[in-house]
Formats: sequence, C-alpha cells, structure tokens
Amino acid sequence: MESKFFEKRTGGQLEYDGKYLKVRLDDVELINGHAAKRVVVEHPGGVGVLAVTPRGDVVLVRQYRYPVGEELLEIPAGKLERGEIPLDCAKRELSEETGYSASEWQELGFIYTSPGYSDERLYLFRATGLITGDVHPDNDEFVETVEIPFAELLAQVKSGALRDAKTVAAAARAALADIAI
Repeated sequence: MESKFFEKRTGGQLEYDGKYLKVRLDDVELINGHAAKRVVVEHPGGVGVLAVTPRGDVVLVRQYRYPVGEELLEIPAGKLERGEIPLDCAKRELSEETGYSASEWQELGFIYTSPGYSDERLYLFRATGLITGDVHPDNDEFVETVEIPFAELLAQVKSGALRDAKTVAAAARAALADIAI
C-alpha cells in the first residue's frame, strides 16, 4: 500500500555521533514539493517488561530520571545492544533491575517512543512464571523494586499519576488484550 503522506530525504549531515545515539539534520522534500529540515535521533531501540508475580502483582522499578528531573515508576526496561534480539534484552533487563527471571514470555508488540524526532522502537513483553534472584543493576543505575496489583497500575494510568510512556503502553496493551494478570 502506497503511503498518502511522505517526506523524501534529499540530503543532510550527521550532527552528533555518540556512544548510544546519533543525531542527523536531514534535508527533506515535502509532499507539496517544498523543502524542510528534520532533526532525527537514531536510537538502537529498547525493551520494556510487564512482569507479573504469581499473586498477580506487576513488578515496577522506581528511579530518578535526570532529563525530566523526577522519580518515575516504570516497568523494567533497557537499551538494545548492537545486534541483540529484543527478547534476550528483555530477559537481561528484568534480571538486572529486579532480580527476577521468568519462565514464560509473551510479546506485546512494539511502540515508537517519539516518532516526531526519533526512530527508536521499544519492544514490549509480558513475563510470568517469575523466579526470584539477585538484583544487579548497572553501576550508574539506582532502582527500587515496587510490586503493585495490576488494577492499581491501571488506576494510576487512568489518573495520570503514572506518566512513563512505555509503562502506560504495556499496561494498556495487556488490559485491552484481556491477558490474564
């Protein structure tokens, strides 16, 4: 199916080439033939895990997020390494941030986190059959594990108290799919 709306890249330059991100300033041709510029953040992608305990509680992590200047409650998540399979990343991140491993995994699809300026894809998973282990976060990562009932998670999404996009998306996908929590 041909897209009705499009923008064609006609040139541009790399503005920043960092360890995890690249930033391009692209020249584009719009559908009306006019020229414009677009800033594009190239991101390797990531994962988010809606982990559910045998009691039906959702495992979250509380952590400070410097760019927004506040603590957020989020599902365990992390960045994909080059060439890494999303499920492998999800297993690694769940273990690092919560100490849990899981015997059952279900894909909840992916989301674009900020398609207005980034190509990041964030793959969402539901993990059950949790097995307790030791938390081993990265050296620069300080997290607190929090477990709450799924109904409370949905209430926080509905009220706006929970503002992390991947957590909102994972909760909504699970709820709308009528997945047994």
